[in-house]
Amino acid sequence: MSRYYDRNGKPMDLMTWATTFEKGDRHVGNTVIMSQHGAPEGVRVSTVWLGLDHSDGEGPPLIFETMVFGGEHDDYTERYSTEAQAKKGHARIVKAIKAGKAP
Repeated sequence: MSRYYDRNGKPMDLMTWATTFEKGDRHVGNTVIMSQHGAPEGVRVSTVWLGLDHSDGEGPPLIFETMVFGGEHDDYTERYSTEAQAKKGHARIVKAIKAGKAP
């Protein structure tokens, strides 16, 4: 079973993954949460394609990741199997943080 997957969830070999990871755009979402006055609050929500399965062999490959950097929910992480799930998760987490809620 492969540990490396393209953005569409198709298995790939290590060398192809490494080249794609190095040269490709990995971002799915990158949002800086602004304060009410327009200044950055120091909170960033980043969602990226990892291509490396983080499922530990349980369930479908988890190859996308959202992380929160800064603020009350610093280091909060979610992982996803598809880019569509990753986009929805990114939007949900950004919305929650902007509303002052836990992701």
